[in-house]
Amino acid sequence: MPPRRPGPPPGYRPPPQQRPPGRPMTGPPTREPELMTHHVHNGTEPGEFEPRQRRMEGPPPESEAGPGAELTPAQRKKRRWRRIRRTAYVAFGLFVIVPSIAFVITYFSVDVPSPTDVARSQSQAVTYLYADGSEMGKDSPSGTNRQILGPDQIPEVMKHAAIATEDSTFETNSGFDFTAILRAVYNQVTGGDGGGSTISQQYIKKATDNDAPTLTRKWTELAKSFKMNQTFEKKDIITAYLNIIYFGRGAYGVGAASQAFFHKDAAQLNYSEAALLAGLIQQPGRSEQDKVARDRWTTAIDRMRQNNYITAAERQSAQFPVPIPLSQSKQQSGAPNRLLAVQVRDELAAQGITEDKYYSGGYKVQTTIDPKAQQAAEQAVKEGMQGQTDDRLLSALVAVDPKTGGVLAYYGGPETVKGSDGEEKAAPDRANQPRNPGSSMKPFDLVAYLKMGKGINDTFDGTDNRVFDNRTVRNAGPDSSCSQQCTVAEAMKRSANTVFYDMVMNKTHPGPVGTAAKEAGIRTKAEGGQSVLFTDDNNISLGGGKTEVSPVDMASAYATFAADGVQRDRHFVVKVVNSQNETAYEAKTSGKAAFASDNEKSKQIAGNVTTALKPVIQFSHLACPPGHECAGKTGTQQYAPQPGDPASAANANAQTWMVGYTPSLSAAVWVGGDGNIALHDKKNQPLYGSTVAGPTWAKFMQLYLAGKPPEKFGTVKLIGEQAPPPPSTSASKDPDDDDRPTTTPTAPTESSPSHTRPSRPSHSRTHGRPPTSFPFPTEEGDDT
Repeated sequence: MPPRRPGPPPGYRPPPQQRPPGRPMTGPPTREPELMTHHVHNGTEPGEFEPRQRRMEGPPPESEAGPGAELTPAQRKKRRWRRIRRTAYVAFGLFVIVPSIAFVITYFSVDVPSPTDVARSQSQAVTYLYADGSEMGKDSPSGTNRQILGPDQIPEVMKHAAIATEDSTFETNSGFDFTAILRAVYNQVTGGDGGGSTISQQYIKKATDNDAPTLTRKWTELAKSFKMNQTFEKKDIITAYLNIIYFGRGAYGVGAASQAFFHKDAAQLNYSEAALLAGLIQQPGRSEQDKVARDRWTTAIDRMRQNNYITAAERQSAQFPVPIPLSQSKQQSGAPNRLLAVQVRDELAAQGITEDKYYSGGYKVQTTIDPKAQQAAEQAVKEGMQGQTDDRLLSALVAVDPKTGGVLAYYGGPETVKGSDGEEKAAPDRANQPRNPGSSMKPFDLVAYLKMGKGINDTFDGTDNRVFDNRTVRNAGPDSSCSQQCTVAEAMKRSANTVFYDMVMNKTHPGPVGTAAKEAGIRTKAEGGQSVLFTDDNNISLGGGKTEVSPVDMASAYATFAADGVQRDRHFVVKVVNSQNETAYEAKTSGKAAFASDNEKSKQIAGNVTTALKPVIQFSHLACPPGHECAGKTGTQQYAPQPGDPASAANANAQTWMVGYTPSLSAAVWVGGDGNIALHDKKNQPLYGSTVAGPTWAKFMQLYLAGKPPEKFGTVKLIGEQAPPPPSTSASKDPDDDDRPTTTPTAPTESSPSHTRPSRPSHSRTHGRPPTSFPFPTEEGDDT
């Protein structure tokens, strides 16, 4: 009997048998045939030989290691370096090989413009047109007939000055300087100054008139700069650069610049004059600003010394070379008014047509100036100033279209004046110079008050000699004062200082007054303008102290009242087209609600201001053109007496205004002196807003509006209490009365130091007979 096979151990469970799906297992399970690779076929059992073999051969190579297999440090290092090499190969291809190929292709596909071709494109006159399309004049660059100078015609000191100032590595670089480029990137990131362009790159940029901030433009510029340095000698490159670069005064090229600034040939320039011209290359549009010119000269002359182009002794003895007066510079006949042209250029520069591009586009500039309005302005000023014996009197007139914001007329005084040496020099622009506005500031007091929900029928104490914080505020005289229950509307008509000083001090405060003025369109220096709204002093309520506003700002701000509370940015340019008749710039005339978030509320506020200002015209003995309604405000700023002045100086005035409008025209007239000057009219009487400025304004309105359709202001609902009716329009008895606001400190204040005699700030005067006496002289520091 064969031996019995031992059975499975207790608890043994056979593995599940594989069978085709759906077929029941009918017999004992069959064993799957073994593969030839199993250990049983090579005489080994699993686990017998393989571990020993692996121990002898070591771990499998990385390529044979499966996922999760542990690598030795040597294998990990080898893998890491292989990845680094592959990344380096890719980076080298992307950042070296491909750019090099592209650079070579670009190099052979570009050309370097010649200085002659560039000069020809730069010497194009700008044609100015009036608003109706008729020609005003042409503004030609100083270098229209310039000669392209050769290397021997430009002195070495001029070349050295340009190299030291603009590109100190010029002699050694290949057209671009990687160090300068990295420095420029760093300066942009950190907010520093300085660019990365070499002289060659600047030449290419000016020659192609392309400074678009794109990588394509920069790439092409680098290729052209490199090609220029491979094609030409350095002396030819610096010569080409100095023949086309812009220096200011309309002068392209050093030949034109040396004539425009010094009336001499370029070959005669000394190192100090060369330093000024080189310094102005970066800021040619500010060449007439003395501080800018001196700062740029200092930078250039110092860099010339640092680069050993001049000796220490020459730097020590160097003196700033004062340029010839602008009026003596080369000028073209038939050019438009210089002051107007400056405004146009500044406006276009803000729109990207900078001064160095100005004469290269063959531009036609259609201005907003109405020829009839400009002629009326000049005639009105001439007649208003006729017969005045005080030769210190100056004047300005600006008119703005409320419906567009366009400047219709602009008179800033004569273009040139005689200096102390008798020589003619460029005159400042009086229309853009800020002055104390006096009582013409009071409408903005009213705007701030109306925005609080208050109204023109609210009452204040309008009596004279009211005391506020130890300061006595006075009205100009009997016609400027009213009762203890004086309405705001009546106070505006009479220009009662005590009412508006009280209103701003105790109700609105100075800050909202300044805000209202800016909302109306006054541009402070922070907004790129010239005016100053000093809100740390209640003197702003009467247009005094440090608050100063330019005539062009006043005309623009009152235009917002005329436009029913819609503020439109003033502008001098309608449209600009280039030599191909393509539009290069076109002004926008859309407006926005000035005094509220919605148009209706802003319109109501502006309408309430107009309601209060309409009676001022007749009260000031001014006439509005027949068929038209006018509103406006005069203003007078008192002269601050100085030690040694006669007693009559206490009654003198220094600045006078008249600002007024119809629905289609806003105009501001300023008549005064440069600074604190005691001025008198042709009758040797103190100057007031209604003396010269008022009649000049009225004359201009009559000349311009003659023959135009009649116009009336719209009506709006009054804000606040509706009690008394609007003030009467009856005129005062004295045809020369005007405001003479004054304040008399009765205790030391910040503006009236205790070690000085008691003083009062002089306030605006717009209506009212001059007071018979002033108990205290006014000090300059307390001027209001």
